[in-house]
Amino acid sequence: MEKEPRKLIFAATPAVIFLLSLSLLCVCVDFFWGNSVPFDRWVQYFSTSEAGFRDGKAVNRTLEEQEFIKFHLGRLVRGEDRRNLDATGFACDRAVHSVVCVSNKHVRIDTRNMTVYIPSDQAVEHETAVRPYARQEDELKVITPVRMLQYRNTTVPPDCQYEHNVPAVVFSSGSTGNVFHEMNEIIIPLYITTKQFQSRVQFVLEDYKPSFMTKYGKVLSRLSAYEVMNPAANGSLHCFPGSVVGLKYHDNLALNSSDIPGGYSMSDFRHFLRQAYDLKFLHVSQITKPRLMLLSRTNTRRFLNEDEMIALMEGIGFQVIVIRRSKLISNLDKFSQLINSCTVLVGAHGAGLTNEIFLPSGAVMVQVELIGTEWASNTYYGDTARAMGVHYLRYKIEADESSLVKLYGRNHSVVTDPGSVYANAGYRAARTLYLDQQNVRINLVRFRETLVEAFSIVTDLDR
Repeated sequence: MEKEPRKLIFAATPAVIFLLSLSLLCVCVDFFWGNSVPFDRWVQYFSTSEAGFRDGKAVNRTLEEQEFIKFHLGRLVRGEDRRNLDATGFACDRAVHSVVCVSNKHVRIDTRNMTVYIPSDQAVEHETAVRPYARQEDELKVITPVRMLQYRNTTVPPDCQYEHNVPAVVFSSGSTGNVFHEMNEIIIPLYITTKQFQSRVQFVLEDYKPSFMTKYGKVLSRLSAYEVMNPAANGSLHCFPGSVVGLKYHDNLALNSSDIPGGYSMSDFRHFLRQAYDLKFLHVSQITKPRLMLLSRTNTRRFLNEDEMIALMEGIGFQVIVIRRSKLISNLDKFSQLINSCTVLVGAHGAGLTNEIFLPSGAVMVQVELIGTEWASNTYYGDTARAMGVHYLRYKIEADESSLVKLYGRNHSVVTDPGSVYANAGYRAARTLYLDQQNVRINLVRFRETLVEAFSIVTDLDR
């Protein structure tokens, strides 16, 4: 049994000597005649040769990684943009809301001034500036544009201080603190843009905020296997095999699976969040007692008879959890678990309803639709609920339930014709009126019908 291995080792020895001699000869020729081999390149050369001998697949793996990167970068652009990317190594996908610029060449990123240097064969050097935020129409002053310079061979960019083997994805966290905007303009666009890379990307968060990382660190760590780069704390030159500046945006809390590399849907995104936050309940049938979460607002869009509403809910058979603005809401690790343990979510139109994405399938989201919020209520939260397997019940208040009647009178156009208010006063003025000046006193008799329907849905044995 011992002789066979000895024969194999002895037979391989001449091959080892030959390969090492050949490698040494090549390096010596390059050194003495080319006179351009720094020490680190010697180390890299021999380590590569040794690895290549130990594992004949090493070179193939490198080529596969390069092809993987190039292929997935190319999927972010289409049509003429894709042809530009193939021809020049750089292209920008300009959609209705978003701009995403892609390079499949080796780039250098100076994080001191957020400049991306892209080699180019074009006759003229070109500069492109993009605010790396998903919704370009949101002109947030806190976002600094990223400059992308396509330079010719005659231009010498700064030397790299750090080498990376995965593409960079540069984005902004914008104006954080509102869960709707965080999910709508950062988290979902990040998922749309980078899920296909299978964690092989390096995030560069232009306006790094510790609070944002605390809240969404688990999400980002499932999209990238690398620590998120903070340019303010790491002002230096980095080399990447490609780059993406900006994030793809489809619609309000929405994913268009036909326009996503990999075809991911809202259901896929919900599954992704379940894994990120380790959510326990997949379906309401796993929850033994009907639990209702009531989102209680304390400033605007308040429920003026909230105590009576809670008594009504409990009388129907719900265990009621009342959530007010607190540290719990900002702690998404705990808050997502709590929402996931509920079968019904109730709230007035507002950002808090974004948390419906953590509900188990088969749950019910009840939105109290205030005067002047019909389009936004259905578009932002109704469509989203339906797309992810959550039942959506709409409770549209009547005029007498709104505090606007007391302020303006029953027959004022603010109450009777919100469309004209938006048309004449403009969106911002109308939004301020309907969202910041309106509270509601729920008609308990009418509301009971909606709650009974929700109870029936989540307690139906055949669900």
